Amino acid sequence: MAGIIKRFKDIMSANINALLDKAEDPEKMIDQYLRDMESDLGKVKAETAAVMAEETRAKRELDECGQEIEKMQRYAEKALTAGNEEDARKFLEKKAQLARNKETCQQVYDSASANAEKMKEMHDKLTKDIASLNERKASIKAKLAAAKAQQRMNDLTAKVGNVSVTDGVSAFDRMEAKADRMLDEANAMAELNTPSSEDLSVEDLKKKYDGGASADVDDELAALKKKMGL
Repeated sequence: MAGIIKRFKDIMSANINALLDKAEDPEKMIDQYLRDMESDLGKVKAETAAVMAEETRAKRELDECGQEIEKMQRYAEKALTAGNEEDARKFLEKKAQLARNKETCQQVYDSASANAEKMKEMHDKLTKDIASLNERKASIKAKLAAAKAQQRMNDLTAKVGNVSVTDGVSAFDRMEAKADRMLDEANAMAELNTPSSEDLSVEDLKKKYDGGASADVDDELAALKKKMGL
């Protein structure tokens, strides 16, 4: 009895949703919790029957004791009416003894009644939880399956989004930066190879004078041809 009563607080404070939330594998937890509750319910039923029987016995003894007290009271009154004071005294002494016994019977009954009430509450709680969990079992397992599928999808999405694509973008960024660097270097080299404005002016002057010398030769050639009649 002590063991099952000790389980009372655990069973009465048990919360199915809280237990499932804490479970690493809620699907397995559902089946295990159902087995545990059904096992507890079997023990509770047997113990409840025993406790209720004890309550009934204690109540019967309490009632019988009360009836005996009333009986001794009536006998004492009859003895006095008959003028037998000594007999009346004996009946009253017995009544006093029964009154003390009644106090003990009352304590036994109160304890048995409290235990029976606890057992009934525990029985009703377990019965209700088992019925509720059985009704929700299929739904809970379906939700858990959907949650696992969604988690796998989330993991896959995270892998593609955070690893593969990120790595590809990083590689592309590196190639683009390298191309920009090469273009900048080529532009710088072209700028170095382009003559300055001062150099262009000198070249222009050289071409000017080179062109003048060529014109003098042409004039001299024309004069020579005229002289020779050609």
